[in-house]
Amino acid sequence: METFHLLHFGTVALTVALTALGVGLGQGLTSLVALEALDTQPHARAEISKTFILGMALIETAAIIGLTMSLMLLKPIETALATQDAVYLAECAIGLALCISGAIIGLIACLPAQYACRAVARQPFYGQKIQSLMLLTQSLMQTPIIFGFIIGLFIKNQLTSVQTIYDSFRLIGSGLSIGIGSIGPSIGLALFSKEVCKGMGVNPQAYSRLLSFTLISEALIESPLIFSLLVALIILQINPVQGMDFIKSSALFSSGLCMGLGTLGVGIASGRVAAKACEQISSKPEHYNLLLRTSLFAQVLIETCSIYALIISFGLIFA
Repeated sequence: METFHLLHFGTVALTVALTALGVGLGQGLTSLVALEALDTQPHARAEISKTFILGMALIETAAIIGLTMSLMLLKPIETALATQDAVYLAECAIGLALCISGAIIGLIACLPAQYACRAVARQPFYGQKIQSLMLLTQSLMQTPIIFGFIIGLFIKNQLTSVQTIYDSFRLIGSGLSIGIGSIGPSIGLALFSKEVCKGMGVNPQAYSRLLSFTLISEALIESPLIFSLLVALIILQINPVQGMDFIKSSALFSSGLCMGLGTLGVGIASGRVAAKACEQISSKPEHYNLLLRTSLFAQVLIETCSIYALIISFGLIFA
C-alpha cells in the first residue's frame, strides 16, 4: 500500500518537476543566445528583445500545463480501499503522457527562439517576419504537450472505474502511446523550426517560400503524432466490463508501446529531411519547386513506417 501511495505523490511531483526542468534549461539556453545577439548587434536591441520575450513565453507553455495537471492530481482519488492500488498505478499513465513530452518540448523549444534571435541580429529590418515564423513554428511545437494534456484528462476521468491492476495496464498503454509518441515528432519539429528561423537570417527574401514550406512540412512531421493520439483514444474507449484479464490488458499495453516507439525514428527523420530542404530553399530559392517535391516525396515514404506501427497497434487492440 505504501508503495502505491508513493506512486501517487511521485506522479504529482514529477508531472511538474520534469516539465519545469526542460523549460528551465530551454529558457536558460535561449537567454544566453539572446545576450550574444545583443552583443553582436546592439542597435537591434528592441527587435531582439521582443523576439526573446515572445520565444520565452512560448517555451513556458509546457511548465504551465504540467503545473495545471499536478494541481488537478494533488487531491487523492476517492475510491474503495480494495482498488486503491490499481488506481494509483493507473495514475502513473498521466505522468507518462505529460512528463515525457513536457520535458522534451520544454528543452528543444528553445531552438527556434535561439536562431530567431540570431537571425534578427543579422537582419534587423526583417524582425517582424522572423518573429512571425518563430511564433508559428513554436506554436506548432506545443501540439504534443497539448495532446498529452488531453489524454491525461481522459485518463483522470477513468480512474474511478479502475477495478484491477490489469485495468491500469490499459491506461498506462494509452499514456505510453502519446508520451513516447511525442518524442520523435517533437525533435523533428525542433530541427526543422531551427532551420526555418536560421534561413530567414541568411536570406529574408525567401520568406514567402519558407512560410508555405513550413505549413506543409510541419503537418507531415506531426502526422505520426496524430496516429499516437488516435491509438491512445481508442485504448481509452475499451470498456473494462467486469475487470480485464491479463491477456487483453497486455495487448492494449503493447499496442500503446508499439505506436509510441513506431513514431520515434519517423518524426526525427522527417524533420531532418525537411530541415535540409529548408536550408537549400533559403540559399537557392529559385529551386523551390524541385526541393519541395523531393522533400515531400521523401517525407511521405518515411511516414509509411508509422503506418506499419499503426496497423499492428490496431491488430493488438481488436484481435
